[in-house]
Amino acid sequence: MRLQYLGKNHLHWCDRCHVPVLGKKCACRASAREVSITPPGDARPAFPSDIDHINSVYRDYFGVPLIPEGHLVVLNKVPDKDRMEEIVMGGTVVGAIRYLPEEKRWEPLPRPSAALYMNPGKKVVVVDSGAIPSIREKSASVLAPGLVAIEDSVREGDEVFIVDRDGACIAVGRAKTDAATARTMDRGAIVRTRKVKNATCIPGTATWDDAVRANEDILSRVEEEAVTFIRNVMEKHPIQTNVSYSGGKDSLATLLVTLRAAGPLPLLFADTGLEFEETYANVDDVANHYGLKVIRTDTAKAFWDTMEREGPPAVDARWCCKVCKLLPIKELIETEWGECLSFIGQRKYESFKRMKSPRVWRNGYVECQVSAAPIQHWTAMHVWLYIFREQAPFNILYGRRIDRIGCFMCPSSDWATFEYIMEEYPDLWKTWDDALNAYKEKHDLPDIWIEKALWRKRGDRDEDDTGSYT
Repeated sequence: MRLQYLGKNHLHWCDRCHVPVLGKKCACRASAREVSITPPGDARPAFPSDIDHINSVYRDYFGVPLIPEGHLVVLNKVPDKDRMEEIVMGGTVVGAIRYLPEEKRWEPLPRPSAALYMNPGKKVVVVDSGAIPSIREKSASVLAPGLVAIEDSVREGDEVFIVDRDGACIAVGRAKTDAATARTMDRGAIVRTRKVKNATCIPGTATWDDAVRANEDILSRVEEEAVTFIRNVMEKHPIQTNVSYSGGKDSLATLLVTLRAAGPLPLLFADTGLEFEETYANVDDVANHYGLKVIRTDTAKAFWDTMEREGPPAVDARWCCKVCKLLPIKELIETEWGECLSFIGQRKYESFKRMKSPRVWRNGYVECQVSAAPIQHWTAMHVWLYIFREQAPFNILYGRRIDRIGCFMCPSSDWATFEYIMEEYPDLWKTWDDALNAYKEKHDLPDIWIEKALWRKRGDRDEDDTGSYT
């Protein structure tokens, strides 16, 4: 199936300032060129922990890190079996990392431009000058007659750099055989070269403060549009108003523009009882920082009671959103106000269903709530640059490689994230693991049901997307 952007690809790059720009012109007045990324195209800044992780993966594999000190990195999550993220530097995708659940490891996927930032010490194949034109221009495989040398650690299936005798990168690809075997071959393919479009990459150092300044005009425009939208919606719906807040970046950005448009409003927090402690702390920190009242639900018991009957929530059976968010929110609204207007951090770049969603709507489960999305057309990069500009207190989980804030065991999470949570939050994960094992024993399910995370997918219905508190 052809991949599709969920909105316009806003990501551009200024080669003068060495920063991402969300339009065709940087604030320095230089033209910014579009960065070709894989759809759906919701790129975000890489935090120091992301960079450390990427460098660890590349260092283990190639002997050296990919990302030098002081270079801005943008990450773009792309569809894959589990988790895969493109790495953007210098205005182009220089590589990616992919998680392999069966092997429980990360794999680097470099592109030729990665060689502008690193000089690999392992997984290198040297080719003769006569083989270079066909490899570079036609993405031809590296054949045995053109092989000059192959680094000892190369194994069949490894990602490799293809270089000339002087060490200059010609291409990248995947080894068809191991180093020892390759040295005995007179014919046949040594490396299957990966076809990659030519891309401009201009390395240079910068900071995220530089990126904010480069995007100042753009951020001001999208802020003004959101503020106008908020005021118009409030005029059409003169009822009790609040901001749905989850502890995530999108609801924080929504809160910030709502403060500009309407001043302080109460925060509506759906407390599922399944949040990270850092999220609870962020809700309190944000409320205290801006002097806001928090009105919250409490549905932890409802989750465990429903799981007894329904089994664990799955991607295609997300009863949890209805039970733990929508119905409790409905009850709270009817008790507190009768009806209300809620500004929600929904963005069309999050999913196909949200792309198709109207900007103002009533959920069928919560008809007493008018929901409105001020940042519907923002990308994650708009959100982050705006948060950086406002120096707002965002959830520290983002700085710990958890890019999706919500219930810690959400079935929509990838297995790479689960593995991270198991390692960093063992006590929290044990709560879920114990619950899964109890359900497995009660219903005589095989061990693989847990080991392969089969509980995440029922396979008998479409994915539900009722949860909108992000």
